[in-house]
Amino acid sequence: MARMAAIVALPALALSGCYVVPVGQTQDGTQHYLYSPLPVVPAAGGAQGTQPVVVPGGPMPAALPVKLYPINDLANQTGVLTGQVTNMMTGKGRFTFNYQGETLVGEATRVASDERRGVASAYGPRGTFARCEYQMNTAHMGAGTCTFSNGAQYQVHIGS
Repeated sequence: MARMAAIVALPALALSGCYVVPVGQTQDGTQHYLYSPLPVVPAAGGAQGTQPVVVPGGPMPAALPVKLYPINDLANQTGVLTGQVTNMMTGKGRFTFNYQGETLVGEATRVASDERRGVASAYGPRGTFARCEYQMNTAHMGAGTCTFSNGAQYQVHIGS
């Protein structure tokens, strides 16, 4: 039994050890090494002596406040509504706001022929919906109109 344990342990002892990995060099070309008891996996596609490159991911999404101001008698019953639009900086966005106790959630998409104009739709769990048209002056500011399923109409101001 002891002999069998020694035979099984021998390959493990023979194959264990320390891994030595070059991690850089000085100005005169002398290599620096990293010593590790575990294998070190090299970075994919990295050539020796090159530095990692940070690739920018593009503009970050921007959360913008939205105010909807009544422009007809039906909308006057609820007054000014507030919400939020998240501009994904890809020509699409997400928006949400409360209307008569119902949270409407939807998306906005820029019009292909005019990158500043867009359309938006939102829907609530009780069946209320809104259709909006807007135009962005900048990536963080715009205006438009929304018409709700009950006929209420609002002037929309996006951004601060």
